[in-house]
Amino acid sequence: MILIIGENRTFDEVFGTFKPGKGQTVRNLLSEGIVHADGTPGPNFSLAAQWQARDVGRYSIHPPKTARFRTLPRINVDSMRTRALFATVRAAQTAEPALPTGTYSLLTVGGSGLRPGTLVDPRFPGNLPDGPFNITRYISYHDYAEDPTHRFFQMWQEADCDITRATPRNPSGCQNDLWPWVESTVGSGSNGNPQPADYNEDGHHEGAISMGFYNMQAGDVSYFDKLAHEYALSDNYHQAVMGGTGANHIAIGYGTAMYYAGASGRPTVPPSNQIENPDPQAGTNNFYTQDGYHGGSYTECADKSQPGVAAIRSYLRSLPYPAFRNGDCRRGAYYLVNNYNPGYLGTGAPAPLGAYPFTVPPSRQPNLALLLARHHVSWKYYGEGWNHGREAANYCNICNPFLYSTQVMTHAALRRNLRGIRDLYRDIDNGRLPAVSIVKPDGYLDGHPASYKFELFEDFSRKIIERVKANPALWKDTAIMITVDEGGGYYDSGYIQPIDFFGDGTRIPLLVVSRYSRGVGMVHTYADHVSFDKFVEANWELPPISARSRDNLPDPVTTRRNPYVPINSPAIGDLMDLFDFDR
Repeated sequence: MILIIGENRTFDEVFGTFKPGKGQTVRNLLSEGIVHADGTPGPNFSLAAQWQARDVGRYSIHPPKTARFRTLPRINVDSMRTRALFATVRAAQTAEPALPTGTYSLLTVGGSGLRPGTLVDPRFPGNLPDGPFNITRYISYHDYAEDPTHRFFQMWQEADCDITRATPRNPSGCQNDLWPWVESTVGSGSNGNPQPADYNEDGHHEGAISMGFYNMQAGDVSYFDKLAHEYALSDNYHQAVMGGTGANHIAIGYGTAMYYAGASGRPTVPPSNQIENPDPQAGTNNFYTQDGYHGGSYTECADKSQPGVAAIRSYLRSLPYPAFRNGDCRRGAYYLVNNYNPGYLGTGAPAPLGAYPFTVPPSRQPNLALLLARHHVSWKYYGEGWNHGREAANYCNICNPFLYSTQVMTHAALRRNLRGIRDLYRDIDNGRLPAVSIVKPDGYLDGHPASYKFELFEDFSRKIIERVKANPALWKDTAIMITVDEGGGYYDSGYIQPIDFFGDGTRIPLLVVSRYSRGVGMVHTYADHVSFDKFVEANWELPPISARSRDNLPDPVTTRRNPYVPINSPAIGDLMDLFDFDR
């Protein structure tokens, strides 16, 4: 099997106007009546209304609301590309090996053309209605758009989970109605600096781009639309951790979160500048005390006196079911909830540690690679930009969960399972794929907002699918799963099942392409990234990664009235129902 992981898109942002095949249903912006098929506000547009709030003194995941937005805040310019990645097709072909022939022109278009220093994006109007809007009504699918905040404590606030707002359809009470407010008050770089509350590390906030979506009914995301109609699509698959890229890739590799470890592998205390403090600074509304790319990514979730912890734990205790051990929260352990560099370089050498740069110490926690190796199941991690241990500038080191592992990176044979994209193509062509493959595009093609485009991730995936299909012996029994790491700070209307301190987070896309998935269509079973681990374990009859990992959770039991919400929460599926092996 092959798992392909892109970047930072929610289900509604990509599949918000998807229409399933005859006799099937989907839960999205269109089916809920939030938008019309042409992307304009629908009869139930108010279901996605967004609110302003006030959070002073102490962090809250459901702060008191003050007023609805009359119109969305202006969409501002984050780190968005003003020019295309390459000036010519030839230059793009020289630098990038992972696109199908005929698509390289996509790397030469899409720059915003805005002058450096521009704050407000003039391509979007200043009077957008308070709710989701169609991005490609104002820019094309080939253009770059902004990048919302997607960090741990911010996402808990954006989801606005409050048990007093629970309903039978939404028993967690997560309302998803504070997205633009959080984007406008915190941004992603408070870092303890006494700056105005509407500034982030780039000097401004992202505004309301979090409410944007692409429109499949107008031709956006056309390749994934085609795959969804031909094969299988989940509309209830979730990022495992509130927050960003690193923590969610770690969840896939370890089935749980990673703590800051000492030389013995046991938990220890990180440098003080690396500990999160989402309590608002004095005199600000929700401007965090310490957070962002210059500090703050660990939290001691077992200690409710630590900043931000009590708010989440109090909510979890209010749930009508026991949250899974309140997360893998060992006493005295500080867990990574955002993005830091892994403990090893590609060569196997340890990475520098200390207050700066921000690096996770080598980890001895159990992981999927070790489980597979112990049971003699072959595996490889194919990361584009990897070349015999050397990592190109566009290689995503925080995306490779095994670069954090002492047991993998100090073992020469296991380390050889870390490969590059050309190795993947050779293994496909020669029919030598391992049993389990995890594939990550480089930064050009991963689909990350602002810096890269989702259409490039579509084509990255298409090249792999077409190559597998061209080898009949391989296609006969290969499953290709396509997802993203997390929602990227974009709005989604789907149900969130709180499992533990770390998440779950928003829905994200999951497609399954296989001979055994053809015609399956929509699947509503609740799942998250650790469901991939459960699938591997079920398929190869393996035990869970560890006694503390989420793959110990049961499969969901649901009712016909509401197939999205497990009645035996917390529960996650093993993805087997995205296949029809009998047929």
